[in-house]
Amino acid sequence: MSAASTPAVPPLGKYLASSEKKTRDKAVKNLAAFLSSDCENVLPDLEMAKLWKGIFYCFWMSDKPLVQQALAGELAELTLTITDVPSSLNFLRGFWTMTVREWNGIDRLRMDKYYMLVRKFVNASFRFLMRTKWDSATIEEYNSILSGPNGPLCPNDIRVPASLAFHLSEIYLEELEKALISSESPPPVPLSTLLLPFVGLAARTPTNTTYKHIQSSLFEPLRNSLKSSSGPPSRKKARTSSSDYSTLLVNAYTSSSDGDQAMDVDGVRKSILQKIFDVASETETRDANRRRMYAFYKDAVDDDEDSAG
Repeated sequence: MSAASTPAVPPLGKYLASSEKKTRDKAVKNLAAFLSSDCENVLPDLEMAKLWKGIFYCFWMSDKPLVQQALAGELAELTLTITDVPSSLNFLRGFWTMTVREWNGIDRLRMDKYYMLVRKFVNASFRFLMRTKWDSATIEEYNSILSGPNGPLCPNDIRVPASLAFHLSEIYLEELEKALISSESPPPVPLSTLLLPFVGLAARTPTNTTYKHIQSSLFEPLRNSLKSSSGPPSRKKARTSSSDYSTLLVNAYTSSSDGDQAMDVDGVRKSILQKIFDVASETETRDANRRRMYAFYKDAVDDDEDSAG
């Protein structure tokens, strides 16, 4: 496509920021139509950055709680309203690039509504991936958006705010559970693959507090929930598990060596633990993090053996 025929981003900012829901709905619909109108309309990075900067400040200026909540939901739903997968992924990349870039400039009074916006986008992202029937190439691209340059879980970019990774580790499984509940017949979930961005961050982060937060807010609750669902659990472990991911655990699967899918909670648990062990063994993993990940793996295996005995 020539530069002359490259579509201009529609001037929707003031309409997206409107207090009138009808006006916002029309703006969101027009934006979705623009982003989906042609596969060649996948916006260049610079144009997507301009679009998201406008949307960011529209959301910044929305002060009424109900307006904030409605706009956050409408923006996240664009991920699903857009009709082709590359455009949806491009839109998500723009969102995360903007969020990482602007996060440290968000003042304390506005932080809660941006936490809400992130939560809405995580939920919409899972529903988008679910709509592709968890297509492996789409998940790989989505994971690379989270873990790559300008992503919220990029382990080697000091510009990425730790508080954003903390928030994601706290809400990730909650929103995956909600997304599955919202579907009448969700396709089997490749849970260990969806967790890869966090395993990679845990392995390579140079910050002790980031590693500890991922383990305490994501790895340990999931391990305990999987343990509680796979037979008689350690009573101590069961009591410390405050999260209920029942729908997720019922729908999670692990792939066997011949490629078949097995809906087996115990197998899923072992698959996740093995993934943590394997990433810990990689040469790029920081030594201190490797030791912690090995210790986490060993503790889980020992707990299995105690329960079996």
